[in-house]
Amino acid sequence: MDVTFLGAAGEVTGSMHLLDTGADRILFDCGMYQGRRKESTKKNKDFQVDRKSITNMVLSHAHIDHSGRIPVLTGKDFSGRIVTTRPTADALQYMLLDSGHIQESDAQYLNYKSLRSFLYQQEQNISKKQVSENWKSNIKKLLKKNAYDLDNESISHLQKKNGLEIIKPLYTMEEARQSLGFIDGYPYKFPVTIGTDTTVKFYVAGHILGSAFSLLTIKRDNKIYRVLYTGDVGRFGKPILQDPTLVFDEEDRDIDLLIMESTYGNREHEPVDDLETRLKTILNDTFERGGSVIIPAFAFGRTQELIYLIHELYDKKEVPRRPVFVDSPLASNLTKVFGEHPEAYDQDTHETFLKKGENPFYFNKIKFVETVEESMRLNQDESSHVVISASGMCEAGRILHHLRYKIHNPKNTILLVGYMAENTLGRRIEEFGEVIAKNEKQDPPELKILGKSYPLRAKVEKIGGFSAHADKHELESIITKSNLRIKKISIVHGEPSQSAAFAGHLQEKGYDVFIPKAGDKVSF
Repeated sequence: MDVTFLGAAGEVTGSMHLLDTGADRILFDCGMYQGRRKESTKKNKDFQVDRKSITNMVLSHAHIDHSGRIPVLTGKDFSGRIVTTRPTADALQYMLLDSGHIQESDAQYLNYKSLRSFLYQQEQNISKKQVSENWKSNIKKLLKKNAYDLDNESISHLQKKNGLEIIKPLYTMEEARQSLGFIDGYPYKFPVTIGTDTTVKFYVAGHILGSAFSLLTIKRDNKIYRVLYTGDVGRFGKPILQDPTLVFDEEDRDIDLLIMESTYGNREHEPVDDLETRLKTILNDTFERGGSVIIPAFAFGRTQELIYLIHELYDKKEVPRRPVFVDSPLASNLTKVFGEHPEAYDQDTHETFLKKGENPFYFNKIKFVETVEESMRLNQDESSHVVISASGMCEAGRILHHLRYKIHNPKNTILLVGYMAENTLGRRIEEFGEVIAKNEKQDPPELKILGKSYPLRAKVEKIGGFSAHADKHELESIITKSNLRIKKISIVHGEPSQSAAFAGHLQEKGYDVFIPKAGDKVSF
């Protein structure tokens, strides 16, 4: 019996591990690699496993770095099922279709850029001089229906005519839609048969709605073996969701192999208790200035936490009840999924809202923006309000338009509530905001948004306690404060420095720990 580590081993994205029981091959997660385009494309297309040989798949949660290659799995030769929790199955109805749309859009844009560059070069070779701006403009008109929409039919025709390589999406929206038919949702703590004498039972992981620890029990030759895969571990004491499980059923306590994430294996988070207080201060200060609060936020998890906290502050009358707009179609759909799964909520949420007959994610000042036209009107609304919009790192989506209309006004606040990766607009806003805070008299820095430069005069604030990942102490709690008895631990899903620090810490406490590289196999 062995596990092969295929993805998120020595890195953070692309989670995928294969359990071979001798009778069945069970896949843990099927995540998408995210990072530099060329490297990610290659990894995402190289599936590594014969799909015919996979009996079934177990999915820890709906985030794309854990679920995003499901349509690649189901698109060819796979005849098994994908087993997960009910909330995760519901969330995937939107997450995978959105991912398919992004794959199609990215491929179309790359084809447009490739063809445009070819036509520019062709004209330059003919005329023996630099291509004029007027000629460039004519080429763009040839390849576009309007300022925003590509003419994909014309682009494809010209690519074929000129013998150019046509970039294909990893999968289409239709392929994503077909993959949904393979997914089965089950309740927590309900044993599901996924192979010969092999079951999986889900325990609450507390990371996002529906996230689960997957505990596999395998019976062989009158012996019982157990593998526990954490997926991503959540924080303790955060709003809405139940805390990660520490008390497992008596028959599930003995673990032969624990496969554990280590995203923040060497980091401490800000206290969860500070979230509401900090948010209250920022909202009040901004509203007193007559400004608006613009919040870039991930559609799944972060948006719903913000809605919950603002709702609570409004109910307590601790903040003026200004309009709150959720301007992300995906976030709106996923908020509906949150509302449909009260069984996943913690006791505080039941006490604060459900027992009073209130929906935590709806109140009379919230508006879910549907159309582009509504979003455009909101851009130009100068009255005080709150906008929560995607993408979380300000790299795409409707948030860019809110920023370009609001970033120049010192009355407004840009509130950052998540990690901003290097080379993103969100990171530049964060860094410039820190510089301005140290020297308010300096000239405002310029930020380029959608091709134009805007001065950053809005106040930049950051709340760091929103992370959905456990820090090193919370990760350790799953091992040292739970009722589990663990023989061997594999550390995955972390940058090398984070994984090494966490593994070293556990080894000092006497645990048998190893850090696999991609392709490594462990037998037990």
